[in-house]
Amino acid sequence: MPLIRLTAPPGSLTEEGRRTIQRDLAAVLLRWEGAPDTAFFRAQAWSYLVELPEGAQTTAEDDAPRFLVDVTVPHGALSERRRAGLVEDATRTVLDAAGLSQDDALRVWVLVHEQADGTWGAGGSVIRYADLVALAKEQQPDA
Repeated sequence: MPLIRLTAPPGSLTEEGRRTIQRDLAAVLLRWEGAPDTAFFRAQAWSYLVELPEGAQTTAEDDAPRFLVDVTVPHGALSERRRAGLVEDATRTVLDAAGLSQDDALRVWVLVHEQADGTWGAGGSVIRYADLVALAKEQQPDA
């Protein structure tokens, strides 16, 4: 059950980017987790856009917009290869949504948080990674 949150300064996304960024980031996360593209798994991929108040983000150098992508996944859901792909694609997705180029990639930080097994709950129950894997296998088209 992935969770992705983009924190961005106000007005830093294009109109189209602001309209699509949440679903785009959720799709990136699901793809790199290896989850099946089903309504159930798409509905569990929660995506938040947190727009900061004016003046709430700066660096010691300048006021150019910076973006923070926080990703929370069950421990074991991402191999090193998948984590690297997620970071690369999430960065590209944010840059596109902000109308920025790859030259601005250092303005996007992606933090991956792995939730220890047995510490994620939904629907009143603890959700374990093995249960999610079994459910994903059931929902694969060739299952």
